[in-house]
Amino acid sequence: MRTDFDFAPYYRATVGFDRIFDMLDSMAAQPAHSGYPPYNIEKSGDDAWCIVMAVAGFTEAELNVTQKEDELLVTGKGQPSRDNGAAYLYRGIGGRDFERRFQLADHVKVTGARLLNGLLTIDLQRELPEEKKPRPIRIEAQAAPRTIIQQ
Repeated sequence: MRTDFDFAPYYRATVGFDRIFDMLDSMAAQPAHSGYPPYNIEKSGDDAWCIVMAVAGFTEAELNVTQKEDELLVTGKGQPSRDNGAAYLYRGIGGRDFERRFQLADHVKVTGARLLNGLLTIDLQRELPEEKKPRPIRIEAQAAPRTIIQQ
């Protein structure tokens, strides 16, 4: 069930956050994703996260992880010859192609990806540029003001 959220009160009380509200609006308007492939998002540090996706049956060559600006795209494209002509009585292991998008915050970068035991783990780290980091400001002592005597 989709509920519309009115961001108008926030537009009236904030300046420069238009991009965030537009992004939230567009994400709410997107159709619900299928649950495939299932994934977890884990916080591994103050400025570090990892996305763990269950991609059983996919090889490294069939998976693609791409970061373009503030979007992470993970795709899986299976090989058509993967079935080897098997006749399945029940097929519960998903092997269908998929595309999963994640919107990333500013300065969040993918630092690595690995596939182990059917789990694709994507490591993310916020890397603030030097000009965005806090820096101390030196306070200079100023000479006492001179008094001017008028005659």
